[in-house]
Amino acid sequence: MSTQKPDRLEQARLEKLEKIVSLGVDPWGQRFDNHIPITRAREMCPPESGIDGESVRVAGRIMLRNNKGKLKFFHIQDWTGRIQLMASRRDLPEEQWELITALDLGDLVGVDGKLRRTNTGEVTIFVESLTILCKSLAQPPEKFHGARDTEMLLRQRYIDLIYNEGVLDRMLQRTKVIDSVRGTLRDAGFVEVETPVLHAIAGGAAARPFITHHNTLDIELFMRIALELHLKRLMVGGIERVYEIGRVFRNEGIDATHNPEFTMIEIYQAYGNYETMMDLTEAIVVNAVKSLDQGFQLPWDDTTIDFTPRWPRKTYAELFAEHAGCDMHDATAVQSVAAQHGIETEGVHHDVVVNEVFEATVEDHLTGPVFVIDYPASICPLTKRKQDDPNIAERFELFIQGMELANAYTELNDPRLQEDLFRTQLAGLSEEESMAKMDHEFVQALKVGMPPAGGLGIGIDRLVMLLTNSRSIRDVIFFPLLRPETQEGPTQ
Repeated sequence: MSTQKPDRLEQARLEKLEKIVSLGVDPWGQRFDNHIPITRAREMCPPESGIDGESVRVAGRIMLRNNKGKLKFFHIQDWTGRIQLMASRRDLPEEQWELITALDLGDLVGVDGKLRRTNTGEVTIFVESLTILCKSLAQPPEKFHGARDTEMLLRQRYIDLIYNEGVLDRMLQRTKVIDSVRGTLRDAGFVEVETPVLHAIAGGAAARPFITHHNTLDIELFMRIALELHLKRLMVGGIERVYEIGRVFRNEGIDATHNPEFTMIEIYQAYGNYETMMDLTEAIVVNAVKSLDQGFQLPWDDTTIDFTPRWPRKTYAELFAEHAGCDMHDATAVQSVAAQHGIETEGVHHDVVVNEVFEATVEDHLTGPVFVIDYPASICPLTKRKQDDPNIAERFELFIQGMELANAYTELNDPRLQEDLFRTQLAGLSEEESMAKMDHEFVQALKVGMPPAGGLGIGIDRLVMLLTNSRSIRDVIFFPLLRPETQEGPTQ
């Protein structure tokens, strides 16, 4: 129990807590059955003022209050909306009135009463009975209707959800999007699975892992950086349409589109290819847009994104020529463009330079949605090559507003070629930047025989960002990673 002396405002709340207890009421509440969502209650109110409507029962948090002598007005809020309460001393027993005088902003209450519109047209519940469901001992932030202390809000996301308009709606939209993704895949015959978070090898992506240690086995393990290799093992085992929505961990930087712990979905379809995955990707995103019921044109900062299908498909090479201003195979020209952008070329593989130039010159122009297809094969070690050009990989990335949202391949299922590619390390790529990490167990699974397949990965957090007009990934993750907080405040 804390021994810290309460401040003046907290002390006032503690005194009201004692008053509630003295009334013989449990200040922490009990089960409160048969209440309805506030939005539903609002819909039941008569359209004309002064007419008694139905009796309703609702529950919510007190967000506003206004004392007018023998009348007290409150606004309470649940996760569907807000409604006004009016309590009259004349109409309530003394014990109920005393209880109401002990209420504060932030308290959770249950209410029984009749619906009626006031003379000003406000939908109101005229209180017949009030039940305290939880006494709040914490003072709401100042100007609670628009709290702006970003650091505090991220550390205390519950405050953000309660007091900042739109935050709860955005987070509930996230759940709608994820539910829609699952529905699209369920309708297409896919099954959802769970695979290990702890891996012996950090494979399936080019990323730096978090490292941990298993004491009993005395081995080093890695938090997964991708879902891919285990899902492919399941395809070998006969699960022909498989996916996982899971947390992935990458020990890298934090910015507007990156958080070290994030949610992604990986999907694999036997007997498909990257074109199959393009169709599926478009269906997943379009259905997610539909689930929000706001049309196909959604706001994004000061512009809009038009998600109307069908989306264009452009080759990596043609986009490179258009925006970098040279042929991607012309080494001299590529090095010249690289130098203009401060990209290191000495001792670096040509295709690595090409990809860095692509990122610097092309991606910001991809407002999309647009599928970028046919990448240089050497930077795609898990991807099948085009039959008529082994230098090109059957891979696409989906870009929207310059942001990579999805990455997909025609999956490589030749175990000998896969083993060779695992042994290959391109010049200029560190071990952390390369996907060429030998996984003997995966190669052994391929030798059993994996069907030709298409594979797809989508960043769920980025998808929610794009569909909710959120400029930072922190705005769509319930609890983004922050520096530890010390007694003096957040560490620098």
